[in-house]
Amino acid sequence: MCVGKILIAAVLVIAIAAPIASFVGDIKVPQSTIPTGESIAFFHGLAAAPAANQPGLASLERADEWLNSPALTASALRGKVVLVHFWTYTCINWLRTQSYLRAWADKYKDKGLVVVGVHTPEFRFEKNIDNVRGEVKALRVDYPVAVDSNYVIWRAFNNNFWPAQYFIDAQGRVRHSHFGEGSYDQSEMVIQRLLMEAGAGDIGDGLVTVEPRGFEVAADWASLKSPENYVGYERTEGFASPGGAARDSSRMYEVPAQLRRNEWALSGDWTIKPDAAELNKPNSRIAYRFHARDLHLVMGPAAPGKSVKFRVLIQPPGAAHGIDIDEQGHGTVTAQRLHQLIRQTGPIADHQFEIEFLDPGVEAFCFTFG
Repeated sequence: MCVGKILIAAVLVIAIAAPIASFVGDIKVPQSTIPTGESIAFFHGLAAAPAANQPGLASLERADEWLNSPALTASALRGKVVLVHFWTYTCINWLRTQSYLRAWADKYKDKGLVVVGVHTPEFRFEKNIDNVRGEVKALRVDYPVAVDSNYVIWRAFNNNFWPAQYFIDAQGRVRHSHFGEGSYDQSEMVIQRLLMEAGAGDIGDGLVTVEPRGFEVAADWASLKSPENYVGYERTEGFASPGGAARDSSRMYEVPAQLRRNEWALSGDWTIKPDAAELNKPNSRIAYRFHARDLHLVMGPAAPGKSVKFRVLIQPPGAAHGIDIDEQGHGTVTAQRLHQLIRQTGPIADHQFEIEFLDPGVEAFCFTFG
């Protein structure tokens, strides 16, 4: 499970024997103001600092299932350069790396690179293989995916983060690791170096150019002052409804007259669970005061096959609407996934976001920003 967001400046861990330059940066907990620059990685984490890893590829053979590919074995991958990356489909930090992963897989597939995505879930619904299959297609994940719902591969790599990338040479050795977003040029140069070591010709030194869209657009780091926040009582911060949260029981909530930045509240009849808040009656709301260009909410119907209509109340959204609502702020929850609700284009300031659900039966898990 993810314990929150951590800032890391271009953390790249490389085996001592590897003839590749090492880039190591400081790790610190997030502050209210987020530094700028591509070298800043903003990612989910399970520990305070990354650990050096030297796993083999054999753990891939313990995947629950493979998508987009037959099962890949260590022997079949020997002689290939392999980029193993850990992801989970609701993670905005991984989504913002996906345009590069896709571009590298396409550019170097005929040169000996194999990109393998290891899907290790954070939320309970991400263990549902049908959900994973659907999001693999929707998010255009075209390379092989090893489904790791029980964290077997994750533990074998001693991994602690989403997203995390492990660069493995043709002899099956981990030569380089990167945790979080950013440092794309350096990562691609590592790929080129390992391919040349493996004997691939005509690699060149040109780097990919990507045109990210939707979720994949990099965060506006200069204006991002709202960190990820969970809605369930186990890990939430800034809950401001009077009387606090009633754990695991139905209760009527109210939004206070004023929210401070990064505070949130409920109105209406909700049950707050360890990992989510479930709506019991229609026409209830979540309010959140935030400072960021983008606002996302991980949510989904509590019962399979159900749909829940909602509307977003912020000005109304107009041109600032995200990809999951229209200009009037209307949308429908049909799947358990990340929803982009706000993407602003003008100067960024504090705003109070509210989402009103017109039907019961939705679960809200986590807010992320960009």
